[in-house]
Amino acid sequence: MNSKPMMTSAGAAGIAPTDLNCSLLRMAVGDEAMAVSIDDVREILEVGRLTALPRTPDFVRGVMNLRGAVVPVVDLAARLGQPPITIGRRSCVVVVEAEPPPTTDVDAHTGDDADHPALVVGLLVDAVYEVFDTPASSIEAVPALGTRIDASFLRGMTRARGEVIGVLALDRVLAQQELSMLIADHNPH
Repeated sequence: MNSKPMMTSAGAAGIAPTDLNCSLLRMAVGDEAMAVSIDDVREILEVGRLTALPRTPDFVRGVMNLRGAVVPVVDLAARLGQPPITIGRRSCVVVVEAEPPPTTDVDAHTGDDADHPALVVGLLVDAVYEVFDTPASSIEAVPALGTRIDASFLRGMTRARGEVIGVLALDRVLAQQELSMLIADHNPH
């Protein structure tokens, strides 16, 4: 019998990948409880001055100045197919960094994806509540029926504080090519 400890893909003896915890930021988007990986969050800001952009869809609320950098602000509710957010006292902007989808175009010198750098975007949400930890194994598949949000925008579903929470797939919600096409095809009336 082999007495060596079993190595898993997590790289540690006896620890299965499903035993790892995920830290998620719980927030309100319309009537929905949503979460995003805290690893993707750069900062959380009060809603400040937004400069509107002409001829853009409802989900583009404008741009903001973030320490000298121009950052687009996306109304997360409108992007997910809900009515746009009415800014209130608890509304805030969650600044996230969405990694581009993997491609084969990698810069040979830096190892970076030269054509598609990470996208920094502010997500306008109704409220931010807390950061919570959940086992990776508790993130379940999105059911085929019963969600008001397009299932492709969700990485999965989890539970916290007695409610079911959709875990956003930021790479899909903020897919640069799709967002660019939606903005280019927008015909304001």
